[in-house]
Amino acid sequence: MITWLIVLPLIALVFYGTRALMRRSGRGVVRFMIAADLLLLLGSIVLMTVVLSGGPAQAATTAAAQDQGSNTAALIGAAISVGASSLGASIAVAYTGAAALAALSERPELFGRAIAVVGLAEGIAIYGLVVAVLLIGKA
Repeated sequence: MITWLIVLPLIALVFYGTRALMRRSGRGVVRFMIAADLLLLLGSIVLMTVVLSGGPAQAATTAAAQDQGSNTAALIGAAISVGASSLGASIAVAYTGAAALAALSERPELFGRAIAVVGLAEGIAIYGLVVAVLLIGKA
């Protein structure tokens, strides 16, 4: 875990540096960007090798420590379900909302149908929230 805390600011620094250089034009910037991407790829491979070859983890001797691991996994799963469903719902609402506004500008009597379609797209986020509540209930 400490390895990630050390490396993440470095990755962010390289990303923002590359982004600042991309604002310039020229062939040297593209070469630098490719070199920075290769450096980040190599660094991530080294980091994953270090993390995954760390040896076996110590077994917990108490039942409370074992429950803590399963609780953490359930909470991470709940966070992923809410985040991913909200992201999917935002993309769906963006497209359906734009199409609904375009349809309403030509035919205002389609308001009820347009709101129903946008509401169905927003239902994706509600499904993710329901899954998260179920996962937290199991934790």
